[in-house]
Amino acid sequence: MSNIRHTPVAPTRAQRLAAGERIDAHRHDDHQIVYAGSGVLEVTTEAGTWFAPGTRAIWVPAGAAHAHRAHGHLDLHLVGLPTDDNPLGLDAPTVLAVGPLLRELILAHTRDPADDSAERRRLLAVLRDQLRASPQTPLRLLTPNDPRLAAVCALVHADPAEPRTLAALGAATGASERTLSRLFRSEFGMTFPQWRTQSRLYHALRMLADGVPVTTVAHRCGWSSASAFIDVFRRSFGYTPGTRGRRGP
Repeated sequence: MSNIRHTPVAPTRAQRLAAGERIDAHRHDDHQIVYAGSGVLEVTTEAGTWFAPGTRAIWVPAGAAHAHRAHGHLDLHLVGLPTDDNPLGLDAPTVLAVGPLLRELILAHTRDPADDSAERRRLLAVLRDQLRASPQTPLRLLTPNDPRLAAVCALVHADPAEPRTLAALGAATGASERTLSRLFRSEFGMTFPQWRTQSRLYHALRMLADGVPVTTVAHRCGWSSASAFIDVFRRSFGYTPGTRGRRGP
């Protein structure tokens, strides 16, 4: 990531981004919570890509260079926290589950950033408490370091419906299945099937945000049927893909 802007204070605000619109790479001296009230949010760092629909938020620690991209029309909500205010104790970007209460707290807190009332300060205190109770979810696509792993990941990203086994992908890129399996575990902390599911969900979220029908998304992303896709999606995000477009603030 080059030409990184330095904005010392992480802003607290709500803003709208059009589909495909980006916020270029920048970093803050503060921590920041980034939440998509509608649409799908993509946050990219040098370490990888984190993605979040309306049931997830992304924690960006102080100093981490990051860029945003909107998939679908994005209602973006940003909450800045000082460096000495880290209720999660996290020093790396992390995806967090957002329940109904935390969602409403984020929306309310970002509605009027200029409000410095005691009521709003109490609201922020409750928001911090809810953050501490928010489970972390591994919705991320880390950047591969090994060129053999990168070659396989590129093939899968180029075609989410790519059906080949790890052995076949290895044969196409000049690496053994055993070596690749070890690399997936050592670099990503997961197996190849687990990583491929993450990749497919990432592409599925992007397509759904752009209005692609559920059945079409299922087949383009490699699921054998729409029902199989819906089941994986619901277990991952807590709602069905057909309700994605109706999840707005």
